[in-house]
Amino acid sequence: MATYSLAGNTPSGQSIDNNRRLYNFGERVAELAPEQSPFFVYLSKVAKKPTNDPVFKFLEQRHQWQRRNFDTVDAISAADPDGGITALAVDVAYDAYGKSVSTSVQPKFFVGDGSQIISVEMTDDNASNAKKMVSLRITAVDLSTDSAEANLTVSVVAVDGSTTASGWPAALSCAANTPGQVVGTAFQEGTGAPGGWRDELSDREGYCQIFKTAIDLFSGTSLATAYRGVSDEYRRVWREKLMEHKMDLEHAMLFGVGKADESGSGPRRYTHGVIPYIKANGGKTADFTAAASTYDTFIDYMEDFFAPEKGNSGDKLCLASRPVIAWMNKLGSDSFWDNTGGSSSYQLDISAVPGSFGHTVTKINTIFGNLHVVQEPLFRGAYSGQMALIDLKNVAYRPLVGNGKNRDTQIMTNVQANDIDGRKDMILTEAGLEISLPETHGLINFTDL
Repeated sequence: MATYSLAGNTPSGQSIDNNRRLYNFGERVAELAPEQSPFFVYLSKVAKKPTNDPVFKFLEQRHQWQRRNFDTVDAISAADPDGGITALAVDVAYDAYGKSVSTSVQPKFFVGDGSQIISVEMTDDNASNAKKMVSLRITAVDLSTDSAEANLTVSVVAVDGSTTASGWPAALSCAANTPGQVVGTAFQEGTGAPGGWRDELSDREGYCQIFKTAIDLFSGTSLATAYRGVSDEYRRVWREKLMEHKMDLEHAMLFGVGKADESGSGPRRYTHGVIPYIKANGGKTADFTAAASTYDTFIDYMEDFFAPEKGNSGDKLCLASRPVIAWMNKLGSDSFWDNTGGSSSYQLDISAVPGSFGHTVTKINTIFGNLHVVQEPLFRGAYSGQMALIDLKNVAYRPLVGNGKNRDTQIMTNVQANDIDGRKDMILTEAGLEISLPETHGLINFTDL
């Protein structure tokens, strides 16, 4: 554990014994015992973004070019591709912001100027239902008949790459909810600018929470008394209270539930915590059993979790409980490494790397992305089987800073009344956690750990 003397090592370079001083400790509190609070350390070091409002709003962008996939609404039965497939009703499972929805909605990205090409998988009725990829050109788009779907007028361009109608199957079919996607555009020579479409940026809200930790009042007598063990009891307590304050921040960033309570004498705000936020806002959650989990189990999870259209960075900070870390590092029959590294070593690249901020990091390279596994001591009790996968590109630690005042972690000395023969100090932080694109974060629960 790192130990900091409070004399001569404050951010101002002066002793904390100075009266009525306020010391900005925001850049250094994360350095106290970093192995005890890995999430707060990473947030402070690589994801700090001050805000000038305690209720901060932020925008999320899910890029339009990464989507434009759809599902058919109705089945097509025994249709001749040469003139028999002229209409197609389609919908999508995400809204204008790119967020997944439970009820299908109308897609807005079709342009009815005869230029867009789409692809839908169908079956050849006369060839044992062999799969055929059918390319269609959209000649018109109707968005007014049904508010929950787009009705497309189409013509077949090719079947399985063949552009000769005489070689096409006589009858093609597809079921309802068959997936398809836009595969490009093709314009005639001398034509003008096409129609356009746009998606929307979604907004979310976060809150700065006020954290306070007080150093109990020391009388003038106790300040001057030399004690056994640690002679200066005031400085011993100070070190403990700094750690207590830092762990309050770590707890809130992990487990807090964001809200603003306007009742009472003044607003009380609670910062979002990453675990409840992932569960409530569409993060990738899964229940595994350690006894039955193999590398294949992880690959099945990662295949969807690292999907690029979700805005993933390709690297995840994985906060894992001590039981999960112990399980991952065990050797022997039926262990994770034995089931994966032994039989599928060509698939798995595992290495222990020195962490940048005092942690031991296990780096696991999968075909879809990289996991940087760090021990999270606060995952215990009801959280003892947890592993949180956090995309640091999409989280930010947001201390309140504005009008020349910084509310990041600070030490306020001598807050006792003026006539008190003694001393009381306080540590204060006003900050919150911003979590964007919740689908880029995940939570795995090992139910038997």
